[in-house]
Amino acid sequence: MRLRILLIVVLALGAAGSLLAQDAPVKPADIAGVWEMTTQTPQGDMPADATFTQEGEKIKFSAAGFQGMEMTGEGTVKGQDVEWTVVLSTPQGDFALTYKGKVDGETMTGEVQAGDFGAFPFTAKKKK
Repeated sequence: MRLRILLIVVLALGAAGSLLAQDAPVKPADIAGVWEMTTQTPQGDMPADATFTQEGEKIKFSAAGFQGMEMTGEGTVKGQDVEWTVVLSTPQGDFALTYKGKVDGETMTGEVQAGDFGAFPFTAKKKK
């Protein structure tokens, strides 16, 4: 009887531990630094050095864009998932680029949604 009670207690503690582990916050990936980023577009690959600063889950992004225009944006890193938005002001109005990707160590892959123009894949590798 004691063995059965002990077994039930051990199983209950194990189940409780699993539930607690699921509720624990996941540490965000560290993406601070300079990344060599390439976006694949219908006009060809567009390489750029992207700089990320990070405070916890919050990130800031900057890169030299098309024709040297500075692109800046903000977003989040949750676990290995990263997302940021860049808003470009054009003569036709503001235009948003929304990047969503996954971080795997010092590499990042994902897509950028370019309004009605569609989504394009991007890859990035950490430089420093």
